Amino acid sequence: MDSAEYERKIAARFASFDQDGNGYIDREDFSAAALAVLAEFGTTARSDRGQAVLIGAEAFWQGMAGIADVDGDQRVTREEFVTGAAKRLRDHSDSFAEIARPFLHAVIAVADPAGAGASASRAATARVLRVLGTAPEAAEAVAAALDADADDRISEAEILAAFAGYCGVELPDS
Repeated sequence: MDSAEYERKIAARFASFDQDGNGYIDREDFSAAALAVLAEFGTTARSDRGQAVLIGAEAFWQGMAGIADVDGDQRVTREEFVTGAAKRLRDHSDSFAEIARPFLHAVIAVADPAGAGASASRAATARVLRVLGTAPEAAEAVAAALDADADDRISEAEILAAFAGYCGVELPDS
């Protein structure tokens, strides 16, 4: 993939993080995503699982801001994301896993309580993808692809690796 193609891919990813479409990513975008997941699965924000999702979203935001918010204004612009976040996350892929894992773990626990945060069903994964803005057909296809062994379970590690790939980050082997 050439540099221009990579930057276009990352710019598209920016749009998925910019939940309210205001042209930048900020804490409210991460909170909105967390609240949307909680609403989809009927989980209250005050519950232990709800709090874990909100805390995970805040940690994810803090990590993203720390990596990408070059000017320190508590907002990540498209340019900061494309030129800064993508490169820093790609160069330090272990950082991506570190900042994303608490949110993903908590979302899995809410989306599929039987998985207890270790895995999610294919259907629950597709629901999360849809609520975060993925087109329904694409959400179903992605969930099916993640369930490579067709056992209807997708592990946290598989979800994290797929999310990292989506964001343009290749995780180191663990």
